[in-house]
This record gives sequence, structure tokens and C-alpha cells, in this order.
Amino acid sequence: MDIGKLSLIELAKAISEQKLTSYEVTKYYIERCQEKSDLNALLEIFDDSLDRASEMDEKIKGGFKGKLAGVPVIIKDNILYKGKKASCSSRFLENYVAQYNSTVVQKMLDEGAIIIARANMDEFAMGSSTENSAYGVTKNALDPSRVPGGSSGGSACAVAAGLAPVALGTDTGGSIRQPCSYNGVVGIKPTYGRVSRYGVVAFASSIEQVGPITKNVKDNAYMLSVLAGGSIHDETSLKVEVPDYLSYIKGDIKGLKVGVLKEIEEAVKGLEVEKSYKEAVKFLKDNGAEIVEVSIPDFKLTLPCYYIIAPAEATSNLGRFDGVKYSRRSAEAKDVDEIYVKSRSEGFGKEVKRRIMLGNFVLSSGYFDAYYNKAKKLQQKLIAESKKAFENCDVLVLPTTAGEAFKIGAKGGDPVEMYKEDLFTIMANILGTPALSLPFGKGESGLPLGLQIVADRLNEGLIYNVADFIENNGGDYARV
Repeated sequence: MDIGKLSLIELAKAISEQKLTSYEVTKYYIERCQEKSDLNALLEIFDDSLDRASEMDEKIKGGFKGKLAGVPVIIKDNILYKGKKASCSSRFLENYVAQYNSTVVQKMLDEGAIIIARANMDEFAMGSSTENSAYGVTKNALDPSRVPGGSSGGSACAVAAGLAPVALGTDTGGSIRQPCSYNGVVGIKPTYGRVSRYGVVAFASSIEQVGPITKNVKDNAYMLSVLAGGSIHDETSLKVEVPDYLSYIKGDIKGLKVGVLKEIEEAVKGLEVEKSYKEAVKFLKDNGAEIVEVSIPDFKLTLPCYYIIAPAEATSNLGRFDGVKYSRRSAEAKDVDEIYVKSRSEGFGKEVKRRIMLGNFVLSSGYFDAYYNKAKKLQQKLIAESKKAFENCDVLVLPTTAGEAFKIGAKGGDPVEMYKEDLFTIMANILGTPALSLPFGKGESGLPLGLQIVADRLNEGLIYNVADFIENNGGDYARV
């Protein structure tokens, strides 16, 4: 049995039926992680993984039937796992050890998962290329000369490179979907509140979500059923029933109303992704879906709206990192004022400092109403516009990115160009709606492009049905 070719669902079944042991599967993936260390996708492989796999094998022999029993999983470096480091890829937190489990980690452990490593990321999840990590750049799994996307670049690269059958990422403005597009894998940002953020180091609390990254759609649906659900520790999490997302996958899209945003038609003109996006719309129509033009008139304002709200919330959330309690202290500091200034100057990277300054500006006296307050009002207007759009369609389709993965270093000197990477992904975060990226089409260099499927809140099942149909019937367009 070729372990590397088995899907997450197939692995879970084989281990449960004792056709494979967790020990041999975990050993395979740890060796794979070591072989592919040049990608710099991982910051640490946990040295107790094989011991935990052996213990899980004994539990399985005793009748344990967890959904992830014995299955290796990788987590992003901002997700807390008790007793393990969680540095957010920052020098500021390089020696921080988690004191408790995040909700998502606990849910996976309860189902028997073996968490084998923590993945590299943009520092404090601020970036679109994983070039902002304090521990070096992660490389694209398909072309090491290119970026893997960000901020969950390490997680997406790990799945694409076969370092684990599933990895967790976080998505604040596209940080799961964009790297999935660049690496040719599948990732979802669930409805805001669908997955608890308890135990995830906060960036922008009102718009970020944890989600799974997998090689195929069914695995993704299976994994989200494990992760989803409210937490008594997280008042923003939704205390509603978690469905079996696999049950929504019907293998048919006839009669489905697929919305095409009028504003997207204009935005994709001349972009590398234009051809594959139009082919995706044609494919859906040819297979029985009804294509409906809808409008979110203020779509073009989602980018500036995000880059006011997110830095403002980041400024507030990162205020705790002051060199006193939650982070390392500068050895050069001589008094309290210097502890704050020097510790932050030494600890935070360039991009984090840039966003903190931007956040402080939009929250400052005299500018709060002009920027932050106005952005929050715009957010409500966008939500109202999207509700109207979803009255006329079941899902929206749009590109994930403008093109294929760019070369390492190509955009590092121009923050605005880097921020434009989030053009198509930010909308779902501002709206709080679920959105999934899956491979569809290839760019000029033969690297994958991503297609994004967005639905109204709590309609992840609908998204999975459409995505699975595309994956299984899209031919060469859906192959990496």
C-alpha cells in the first residue's frame, strides 16, 4: 500500500481497519518532512510523534474509532498545542511554549490525530508570500524559485509536497486560499465563527478563521466536520449543529444558480487568470448550472476596507507583546520605556511594524472617524450588498489570485503590489462568508491557478458539492 498516494479519508480508514499502523504512516511522513527540509515549510518536527503514534495503535487495537485516529497532521505556527512552541514565525515569540490546547488542536486530538509538526508562516500572519518569516522564506512546492503564497505558505506547501495528508492554516484576508492556489491544493475559509479561534494567536479578530488544507475536496469536507463547532471559551464561535459535509456532495450541479460578479468581469481583464476563469464559468454552464450576473457594487472597496480594519485590530492585538510578559525582552533595555521600545524594535519584523503603524494611524485621534469608523460602516454596506446578490444565486465563482505564483523577491520592495495579492480573496473575510479555493487551469509557466467558490454564511456544504464536481469532471483544467 503506497502511503503517499492515499487520501486523508483512505488513510483514516486503513489505519482504523488496522491495514496500516499509525506508527508506519507517521514514520513515512516524518521521513518525507526530513527529505523535503530544503523547502523550509516546517519550523519543527515534534520529536514525540512516533511515541504518540505507537500509543494510538494500542488504542485502536482496543476499539478506539476516532475520525482521525492515527493520522498525521501539521499545524500553522500560530495555533497553540500544549507543551509545544508557537512562535508565529517571529523572533518575539521564538521561545514561547503553549500552556494549553487551542480548540482546533483539542478537537483533532480527541479524534486521534498525530500532530507531527508546525509550519512556517508570514510573521504574525501578516503577508502574502511567507517571505516575512523570521526563520527564512518557504519555497513553493512545485517550483522552489517561487513563493508559496501566504501567510499559510508553510501549511499549503507541506500538503502539496506530501509532508502530511492535511494541514491547518488561518485566513484573515486570503491566507489559506491564496497559498492553496499557488501550490495546487484545496483550502477553505469557513464562515466566520464556524470554527473556534480559541488558542489561535490573534491578528484581526473580527475577520479571521482557521481552516483545513488538503489535496482534494472530499478530504477537506471530512476535515472541516472535525474542526467545526462552538467553544465555551470563544464567544465569537457559533454554537450551531455541525453537519457531515460529505453528505452534501451529490455529484451533480444541474439547476444550480452560479453567480458571476459584474465587477469581477472588469477586474480580470488582461490578467493571467482571465482565460481559466472564463473557462470555469463555461464549464459550469455546460454541465447544467444556470449562470446569473449579480453585483456587489462596492466590491472594489473591499481592499482598502480590509487594509484599515485588519491593521487596526492587529495594533490592538499585538499591544500585549511589550517585552514584559508575552515576549522576549531586549537585553539593551535600561528602564521601562526602553523595554517597550527596544523589545518591539528588535522583536517585530518590517511588515509587522508597517501594519502596526498603519493601525495606529487609522485609530488615532482625528482619524478614527475618517478611516476606521468609515471602514466598519462600509463593511456593513458590503454585507447588505452580498445578501442581495445571494438572493439571486446559490454560489459565486471568482478567481483566487491574479496569476500563478511569483518569483521569490519579486514583490518584496513594493508593499502595495503585495497587498494587491489579496484582491479577490478579501471579500469573503469582510463578509464573513465561506470561500474555498481549488485548482483550475494553469498559468504561463504551467503552474496552477485557483478558482474560488463563495456562498452565503453556513453554506459550506453547497460549496463542497460544486468544488467536488469541478474537481472530478473538470478534466485537464482541474489537474495540477
